[in-house]
Amino acid sequence: MHDIEEIYKEYFKIVYKYLLCLTHDSDTSEELTQETFYRAVKSINRFKGDCKLSVWLCQIAKNLWYDEFKKRNKFKNIENVNLINFTTADNLEDYIILTDNKMELYRRMQKLDKQTREVIYLRITGELSFKEIGIILNKTENWARVTFYRGKQKLKEVD
Repeated sequence: MHDIEEIYKEYFKIVYKYLLCLTHDSDTSEELTQETFYRAVKSINRFKGDCKLSVWLCQIAKNLWYDEFKKRNKFKNIENVNLINFTTADNLEDYIILTDNKMELYRRMQKLDKQTREVIYLRITGELSFKEIGIILNKTENWARVTFYRGKQKLKEVD
């Protein structure tokens, strides 16, 4: 049906970036990306074509990430995972300020609807383009832009 090598070359980066956004760990993302394509190869005959191939692959990746969470039993509720991306700071004060600002941002993001929150996560932490976000969520690039913009506006209003 599909040449898996071509699929891998075309979609590896999208799947990897998506997983990196979810995991914040390059090793885990690499491992899950490989597993995603392995599972895709095993079940390619079940792909009906009712969605884009990239969406199907990202759905496999997301399910693998959920399974990884359960296996590791790190978090009790996947919806409330605090996806803070720690950065290095020159001193302790800068680190505390950076952490507090990020914690406040992610606290506010939890009050947004699921799709808006996912778009913002993908854009900020995954550093994905609006086009890539649209592909992953099976929407248009313009939808991703508008959702991100409206989400930013809502974040300013959320208390």
